[in-house]
Amino acid sequence: MKRAIFVAGFVALAATAAFAQGVAFDAAERVRILAHGPWPLAWSPDPSNRVSGRPEAIALGERLFFDTRLSGNGLVSCAGCHRPKQHWTDGHARAIGHAEADRNTPSIANLRHSRWFGWDGAHDNLWSQSLRPLVDPREMNFSVAALAKVVRSEPAFNCRYRAAFGRAVPANDEQVAVDAAKAMAAFQESIVSGRTPFDDFRDALARSDATAMARYPAAAQRGLKLFVGRGQCSVCHSGALFTNGEFAEIGIGHFVRPGVVDPGRHEGIRKLKANPYNLLGRWNDDPARRTATGTRHVAAEHRNFGEFKVPGLRNVAETAPYMHDGSVATLRDAVRHYSELDPDRVHADGGTLLKPLKLAEGEIDDLVAFLRTLTEPAVPFARRELTEPRCD
Repeated sequence: MKRAIFVAGFVALAATAAFAQGVAFDAAERVRILAHGPWPLAWSPDPSNRVSGRPEAIALGERLFFDTRLSGNGLVSCAGCHRPKQHWTDGHARAIGHAEADRNTPSIANLRHSRWFGWDGAHDNLWSQSLRPLVDPREMNFSVAALAKVVRSEPAFNCRYRAAFGRAVPANDEQVAVDAAKAMAAFQESIVSGRTPFDDFRDALARSDATAMARYPAAAQRGLKLFVGRGQCSVCHSGALFTNGEFAEIGIGHFVRPGVVDPGRHEGIRKLKANPYNLLGRWNDDPARRTATGTRHVAAEHRNFGEFKVPGLRNVAETAPYMHDGSVATLRDAVRHYSELDPDRVHADGGTLLKPLKLAEGEIDDLVAFLRTLTEPAVPFARRELTEPRCD
């Protein structure tokens, strides 16, 4: 009897590791796969933003996010670059507002779980990051005073501000601008990507459901094995977000244009320290500064030059072009970049990890097939029917 029970248990374990398509995951690979979930993650309000999660603030933030009046020429909105139907990107190599910027437009989905914001991490909170493009001359070309004026003078904004913050719009322009940015941050925090075929496979693996696991395409299984195994992709693209949230140098050129270099994280740390809206400053709504430890202790080092934030990979198949400068056109090109990586173009600190994968064409196909399973069903964001609050 004991032997029969042992054999039955062994068969069940084997069914988890090797199923219909014949792809087997060893114990270490299984642990790495399970670490990419579950999804969605638990959500909690941002302690630095007193209106984080408040429906009234989300409604105000959504209005501001889609309004072109918050720009110097009255034609540019946040949603002009972060387009809902393009998974909150714009499809351009580099963002285009009043002029072309130096960097690619990243998706804004799942931002509540980030620690640093922007390709260079020059911001340590979402409301500070939300204010930056409004006053950038190449993006929205607005100003703190102009933003405050619009919030005061537009009845819908004025009323919604009072509903969100529980007070009349103050006379201090900077306070109004920061509050508007906090409302926009509250809206962006509400944007969470949906579940994907990978999530279904991952959860089936967690419960040892071989039948459900077998529904996952064979090519995607092989690509996943490469991702968590020989490719070591999950070292940087870790966790449920498929990113460690930190910065890396990956052998992409530093030149924005002839004679102009993008120093990446090195300059981002300097900007972060000098930013009056960082978590160490007076605008943080958390008096204990519980989330400011990283900002307090981070310091620029030589290795940070040319490092950029590791992006999350959810919906990656729908957010081309890739890299901080949009220089890689397709998902297959991105995989090929890592396959044929030139180690001489990577700083020595990163070279110990980044090696050319030297993938065969079939392996590139498999890795792309896996990455495509990180895409949620095509359900575009729908603008909410916003009922105006009653204002006396």
